[in-house]
Amino acid sequence: MSAPRRFKAIPLKGLQAFEAVGRCGSVTAAALELNVSPGAISQQVRKIESFLGVTLLERNGRTTELTLWGRLYHQEISKGFEQFAIAERMLERARNENALVLSALSSVVNKWIGRLIFGWQALHPDAHVRIIGRDSEPRMGFDEIDFRISYGSNVLQHEHYSELFRDWVVPACSPALIQERKPSAFELFDYPLLHVEWERHFTPYPSWVDFAAKVGATLRETTPGLSFTLSSSAIDVAVKKRGIVLAQMSMIADELEAQALVIPLDIRIPLRESYFLAWDRSALQKSHGAAFRDWLMTISRQQARISAPQ
Repeated sequence: MSAPRRFKAIPLKGLQAFEAVGRCGSVTAAALELNVSPGAISQQVRKIESFLGVTLLERNGRTTELTLWGRLYHQEISKGFEQFAIAERMLERARNENALVLSALSSVVNKWIGRLIFGWQALHPDAHVRIIGRDSEPRMGFDEIDFRISYGSNVLQHEHYSELFRDWVVPACSPALIQERKPSAFELFDYPLLHVEWERHFTPYPSWVDFAAKVGATLRETTPGLSFTLSSSAIDVAVKKRGIVLAQMSMIADELEAQALVIPLDIRIPLRESYFLAWDRSALQKSHGAAFRDWLMTISRQQARISAPQ
């Protein structure tokens, strides 16, 4: 009886690098996918070649192609990587089978729904909700997402959706910054100004130039100060006494209650678009799915009243 064959430990990183090169078509594309340098990809592939004792890539200047041995080897190992992907998808489906999965913009998770979700838990202690902070829109029906809080026209990518609320921004700062003063609209511009500049695929966030126009002042477009792409980041910096921010009302409730922030002048500007809730049709068939959607709509109506000028 022959002894069982023993295999040397294959360099798994090299195997992953080679699979990515063959699937993506180039070392550069593989490096982008794996978030490493092209040099690191080439180094890992050489380890596999050394391990196997064959040349897998034909290198010609900046271009690379799979050799005959490379094509044969890639054809077989691709089956294994596809099986890995299938196993991952099966695990994800199993994790989400009894959970409601909510995707939302990062700042919305950090400063709004992530804080209010405890109200839902109190009403439905037996429900399981997973919250995913993600700025890119998911693909309903393909990604393991049941509900999505979107902003503006991005929601048109989805089939089923409803408007949640239109938020408003207001000047907010640490009370230590103004030292119990009540600055006028014009005096606000003497303090450090914090700017929020959303990514270009969103409609522009209300700016200090917009605020100045509303109060009858003039402000240069290139007003100095720090800029943030996330509303939540600008709010956190304002809490640290670094300046005044035009903060979304929905995102500063806890800071106002704790007096970490104050509103020195209650002049509000609406966002250019509303927040929306999108959902996958099958989500409403899940346990608590319809109730969760109704709860989100209810707290959004409440937020609309809080955010708008009194």
